[in-house]
Amino acid sequence: MDLRVFVEPQQGASYDQQLAVAKAAEQAGFDGFFRSDHYLRMGPGDPLPGPSDAWITLAGLARETSRIRLGTLVTSATFRLPGPLAISVAQVDAMSGGRVELGLGAGWFEAEHSAYGVPFPSLGERFERLEEQLAIITGLWGTPAGETFSHTGSHYQLTDSPALPKPAQRPGPPIIVGGAGTHRTPRLAAAYAAEYNAAFASAEVVAERFARARAAAAAVGRDPASLVCSTANVVVCATSDADLARRAARIGRDVEELRANGFVGTPEEVVARLTAFGPAGAGASRIYLQLLDLEDLDHLGLIATEVLPRV
Repeated sequence: MDLRVFVEPQQGASYDQQLAVAKAAEQAGFDGFFRSDHYLRMGPGDPLPGPSDAWITLAGLARETSRIRLGTLVTSATFRLPGPLAISVAQVDAMSGGRVELGLGAGWFEAEHSAYGVPFPSLGERFERLEEQLAIITGLWGTPAGETFSHTGSHYQLTDSPALPKPAQRPGPPIIVGGAGTHRTPRLAAAYAAEYNAAFASAEVVAERFARARAAAAAVGRDPASLVCSTANVVVCATSDADLARRAARIGRDVEELRANGFVGTPEEVVARLTAFGPAGAGASRIYLQLLDLEDLDHLGLIATEVLPRV
């Protein structure tokens, strides 16, 4: 089972802090370093140093790491036009030597759109735009060199695009689609994604979402086993109750609430929780560990030495 580190820099993290975590995760043997794509802190607390752009950050990390996979969980389709986004991701993929993955979603956090002047359409229109963006981005990447790509849709029109640059990975970086939707989200994952992500839910709910995504793949004639199923949740690990309480307090959370919802407790308890979500449980072959305190590299080290080898 792959374990990936997942951070939320909009809560207050500089590029240097993200780089330190990415390098530590790579050295420790984690499969990937992924970050959210948000422009506004969620909840109370110090907003400094302010948000960092996901793809600018990943471009920097691409040049300062060598093995670890890099990507977004997930980029908001409301933030960027699909053509320029395809260029950005392809360029970062080339800068990384082919280690990039694109998580793409419809966008949901209205306050950040208002704060930075980004239009926030209705939910239906956001999903329409997401579907068109998936078609355009994969179409641009998949167009053979020397040919052009055009698209006429409700929200985007492309005419005779040279469909350049090409990413290092062919036909393109893996796409991640996730969410709790029962119809459109599984359909989009089946049509465009290498990976379907069902995050922040119980093992039972995650298993139900995976079943819907695999059924959607089968319905379009795709081998359901070709769709990687993943999940994500907050992780807080410690060898004593005092350290667990300290780490929970550092992220403004209650230990009992965390135990009910996340990968929380001693290394043995965290391993047991991960196992419940893994291939023999809910069916995830990949899990994203949401680290909310980027300054606590000892926490990451504990997970690397006491949890990672056992899953």
